[in-house]
Amino acid sequence: MSYGIKAYKAVGIKDDLAVADPHRVIQLLMQGALENMAKAKGCIDRNDFAGKSEAVSKAISIISSLQGSLDMNAGDISDNLFALYEFMLNHLILASREKSIAKLNEVMEILLTIKGAWDQIPVADREKGYQLQAQRDQQQAVGA
Repeated sequence: MSYGIKAYKAVGIKDDLAVADPHRVIQLLMQGALENMAKAKGCIDRNDFAGKSEAVSKAISIISSLQGSLDMNAGDISDNLFALYEFMLNHLILASREKSIAKLNEVMEILLTIKGAWDQIPVADREKGYQLQAQRDQQQAVGA
C-alpha cells in the first residue's frame, strides 16, 4: 500500500475516533483487531515473522483494551466477555508462537460474533446505556 493511502486511512480513522461515541469506538477497536489478525495471517503465509509479530502484538493490545474497558458491575455479560477476551488473548499468543493461521481464524471467528452482536445494538438502547452510565458517574462524583 502506498504511503499516501496509508496516511489517508490513518487520518480517516483519527477523524472518526475524534467524533465517535463510545459505541463507535468499540466498533473501531474490534475492526482494528480483526484487520491486524488478517495482516498476521498474510505475514505467516509470506514467512514475514517480524510483520506477524507486530500485527499480533497490535491485536493483543486492542483486545486487552477492550477487556479493560468492560464494566465489571454489569453482571454475567461482562464476566462472560472478560473470559472470552482472556481466551482470545491466550490464543493469540499461541497463534504467534506456533505461527498458526487456524488459531488466528478461531479468534477472528469469536471476535466477529461479538462484533456482529455489538453492531446490532439499536440506537435507542445505546442512548439508554449512555444515560445510565452518566447517572452512575454523577452518583460516584457526588459520593466521592
